[in-house]
Amino acid sequence: QAAKSSKPKRRKGKCSKKKEKKVTKEVDIFSPAAMLNAYYICHNAPACLELRGFPWPGSPKKKGKKRK
Repeated sequence: QAAKSSKPKRRKGKCSKKKEKKVTKEVDIFSPAAMLNAYYICHNAPACLELRGFPWPGSPKKKGKKRK
């Protein structure tokens, strides 16, 4: 019989590496590309501000999937 080694077996897979931190870039919401995007997707000023992260007080809450 073969003798067992004292070293623990390593798992095969990608899980053993440390998780890398995600680097977030600061985005200019008034850049020409962002303004063109807002022009096409927003119907009015409250919709534009709500999509940019500034909801109006008393506005109805969105229902749907939560984003991470």
